[in-house]
Amino acid sequence: MTTNVTSQDLLEDLEYRGLVYQVTDRENLDKKLKSERVTLYCGFDPTADSLHIGSLLPILTLRRFQLAGHISLALVGGGTGLIGDPSGRSSERSLNTADTVASWTDSLKKQLSRFLDFESTDNAAKLVSNYDWIAPLDVITFLRDVGKNFTVNYMLAKDSVDSRLANGISFTEFSYMILQAYDFHRLHQEQNCSLQLGGSDQWGNITAGLDLIGKMGGGDAFGLTMPLVTKSDGKKFGKSESGAVWLDRSKTSAYQFYQFWINTDDSDVIKFLKYFTFLTREQIEALEAELAAHPEKRAAQRELAREVTRIVHGDEAVESAEKITQALFSGDVTKLSESELVEALSDMPTTVISGGEDRGLIDLLIEIGAAPSRRQAKQDIESGAVSVNGEKLTTIDAQIGDAHKLHGQYAVIKRGKKNYYLAKFE
Repeated sequence: MTTNVTSQDLLEDLEYRGLVYQVTDRENLDKKLKSERVTLYCGFDPTADSLHIGSLLPILTLRRFQLAGHISLALVGGGTGLIGDPSGRSSERSLNTADTVASWTDSLKKQLSRFLDFESTDNAAKLVSNYDWIAPLDVITFLRDVGKNFTVNYMLAKDSVDSRLANGISFTEFSYMILQAYDFHRLHQEQNCSLQLGGSDQWGNITAGLDLIGKMGGGDAFGLTMPLVTKSDGKKFGKSESGAVWLDRSKTSAYQFYQFWINTDDSDVIKFLKYFTFLTREQIEALEAELAAHPEKRAAQRELAREVTRIVHGDEAVESAEKITQALFSGDVTKLSESELVEALSDMPTTVISGGEDRGLIDLLIEIGAAPSRRQAKQDIESGAVSVNGEKLTTIDAQIGDAHKLHGQYAVIKRGKKNYYLAKFE
């Protein structure tokens, strides 16, 4: 991980990277960051058993603060996850059971530990769950001691609430803002936490926390939001053809993860290098110059894919993803391990072939859906458009048998330049 950023130039570096969307009292926050060790936090609600790459930006920003010497708190919303955040949504979230949220909370805690250093003897990060202080709250204490600090008019003016009024918002989600504000107050009081990070859609909730801190004892407190990540083509960031891109390798393989980043458009890649890597300004500027001079080499995309995959999944995952990429590019998949082969073709059509007898290539092409008819299959074979495990087969009476079964059960059929099919023999 490359970084040379200290607390003296942290805020300037965040601004260079485009990571500061809104900030309260920038001048005094900058002074505080330069003069003392600051404790800050960002919250992650357990709405699934894994975070996706939409959460990667705040996670890595917490990491940037820690690397600059500050103390980062990762708050898992074991309490607020039972309520549901209305921010950025047009309809109510489905309420999950307490057992489900508790299980997801544990999963997220393990996941966050891959990105933050919780063992440091100097400025170890900490994991906290707001279930610890929200669950014991009785309704009378909540309404008298916390709720009295918020007027309905104040809450209605916040974007997270105002945007939901047309379609309706329950009192449950309406109260979310107060609970998040209470989180900030408790962490400010008990952990000396003076800065909250969040996406730009969290601005209203963050400033509500600042107001509550001011009314319940006061003290230095700041808020900083990062931009919501967008793609220049208007498509939603964090989505691939197979759905959401998760940080859990069992939900999005390392190869799929690597491919998501390497397919970044030229118009987005420098922005994403700034957002999602710890490369220095000089390294990024060199990649930007290379992109302008030789866009066809896609050097910036390759570096982005390597760096982010390394951060999320480790060096071995990068090596495996690059090995798979090269194998598919060359068509030679014989050197891939069984797990790499399955990972490489996980998004591609897979057909289970029953029976142990040999299959005629024409019949196999039809069975796996690579050709609509025997006539088309013959034409494709004779024109050299069909290969099995990287070997081009041009005879129409070719048989596919044990000699073609990688790891005793797989055959990779390629038709044309990019159409792959996996046949799994039982």
